[in-house]
Amino acid sequence: MSIPGSDLIPYLNFISRWALFIAVTYKAYETRDKGWVLISTASLIDALDMEDYILNPLGIHINPQAYAIAARIPNFFFGILIIWGAFHLKYGRTEFKHTIYISALTIISYIWLFLLATDVFKSPTERALLPSLVLGGALIYLGCILDKYVISRGTPEVLFPWGLILLGALNVTYPVTRFIDWFAPIGFFLGGIFRFVAAVGAIKFVFYPVTPLSVRRNPSPPQGVFLFRSRGETFRKLGKLCSIPGTVVITREDLRTLKNNLNPETLVFWITRAKEGKLEEKPLIYAISPTKIEILTDLIARALAQGYRTIYVEAFEYLMLENGFENSIKFLLNLKDRVVAEGGTLVLVINPEVLNEKQRRIIEREFEEFS
Repeated sequence: MSIPGSDLIPYLNFISRWALFIAVTYKAYETRDKGWVLISTASLIDALDMEDYILNPLGIHINPQAYAIAARIPNFFFGILIIWGAFHLKYGRTEFKHTIYISALTIISYIWLFLLATDVFKSPTERALLPSLVLGGALIYLGCILDKYVISRGTPEVLFPWGLILLGALNVTYPVTRFIDWFAPIGFFLGGIFRFVAAVGAIKFVFYPVTPLSVRRNPSPPQGVFLFRSRGETFRKLGKLCSIPGTVVITREDLRTLKNNLNPETLVFWITRAKEGKLEEKPLIYAISPTKIEILTDLIARALAQGYRTIYVEAFEYLMLENGFENSIKFLLNLKDRVVAEGGTLVLVINPEVLNEKQRRIIEREFEEFS
């Protein structure tokens, strides 16, 4: 059975595998997150596809007697790394119970690979059963984690998790459908399409994560960089900045209280060690570790490029506690230069009592007290 366009699927597969690898690797580099590193490693294994993309073009062929084992090793490696990475994305760390799960799966995979060298399994379907379940289940689990905890729904980014979920579902059925003559080419075709869909969503998610503003700010605060000693003073003189579209808020405020005053087009970076990643869609709220100042700077730079023009910082004390004053003031001055270059507004709220005299002079020299 020939499907129109099926001749292009091998090329689409190749491009999609490497596009996914590049996207998640950049995400790992950008966030320094262990979860993305693990997913990046799994993606490299998938992109290499030793048999089709490396060994066959070199004229090297796997020994037929070893093929039953060699063909299943990548499934287990890929699945274990993906599940491990998904744990990190959801929980921010690997807990003791997750270590038990990963260890148990590794041991089961080890035993299965040895059994493949015996005559225990009587058919190709039996041999492929567990490897396909691990691979497909891992993709489905990662897709669900991304969809629920990381990706903004209602945006093209959802192509990333749903492409993975559909690809995973296809792999789960592989032990049966692979040996149905009429369905095998359809399955291969669908696999290429689902992988391409995931790659498109991953590129959007990684390289274009902030949605452009649909409306302009009206009214808007005055341009410049300003220093306030309390949130109340700020709101009295400039209005509730959180309720003005086009504002980026960097805060430690309790989100349950904060969300009541947020405009749907406010972008919030909640500084915390408890969670990581996207928490809300409208308004857009990200949780980010206080030690990831470079990543935070990059995300704010992207927001400025998308049309956000007011940066409201009321978590400087916490950033200073976690990173020291020198690194934290460098972060502020970097923001100041970017905001001034864009003709925007940077508002810093800080209690001067947490600063020593030298630190206070530096802050007051760089920021103007609003009158």
